[in-house]
Amino acid sequence: MIKLVVTDIDGTLLPEGTDQINPEIYDVVRALKEKGILFAAASGRQYASMRYVFEPVAHDMIFISENGTNVMCRETNMASKYIDPELAEEVVRYLRRHEECEITLSIPEVMYVERNHPDFMKLLTDGYHNNMAVVEDLIPYCRKTNKLSVYRKAGVDVIADEILERFGRKLNTTVSGKIWIDFMQPGADKGNALATIQQQFNIAPEETMAFGDNCNDIGMLMRAGESYAVANAHPQLKKIAKHITWSNTEDGVIRTLREKLL
Repeated sequence: MIKLVVTDIDGTLLPEGTDQINPEIYDVVRALKEKGILFAAASGRQYASMRYVFEPVAHDMIFISENGTNVMCRETNMASKYIDPELAEEVVRYLRRHEECEITLSIPEVMYVERNHPDFMKLLTDGYHNNMAVVEDLIPYCRKTNKLSVYRKAGVDVIADEILERFGRKLNTTVSGKIWIDFMQPGADKGNALATIQQQFNIAPEETMAFGDNCNDIGMLMRAGESYAVANAHPQLKKIAKHITWSNTEDGVIRTLREKLL
């Protein structure tokens, strides 16, 4: 019997970097709650961005934000993990070499950037609805950050191997979509955040259903007895998922939940 449903957002529920969610998901969340099934959203997004998307049902669900480094429920922090300050500073200094990239540094309350690039800021504020602040230098903020990210408008594929080789053994470094690479403390990911929720609510993996589309969802799907990759998912995620469902543009999550649980 499923007691917990968890789903990624970008590329799984909606187009990446937008707020274009099918409002039918709100009715699904309410219906799951009536059946005693917890609903959680898991994303690389900031908590403020996730809460904006799910505003009508924000008090009926749990948020796994910043790729598992910040877990929130009804405005209460359930868990947070932070990057070692020296490693955070090393990442920032290294990424500055890539002039075509933008760097973001997050704490649970706000996301910091160094350059007020109009198109990038529009994406972060109008697309993701993040709480943003522009600062002269990110280095002082490395003392306490739960996630660093690098954005490349033309796609991160050409820099991914280089970055993974440099930081993959030091940090949880993951490609989080076509245009993002995220850096978290080792052990901080969606899967371990999901495990925290499962332990707190005494829910077993086999009582959990999870949905995702990219490599940063692997840990989460491996913690779920019923794991689904949407049809547009990364091939690596499809290999570990128990099931393949409809794509994000075909409302695969909503249709599966209605078919299997409602």
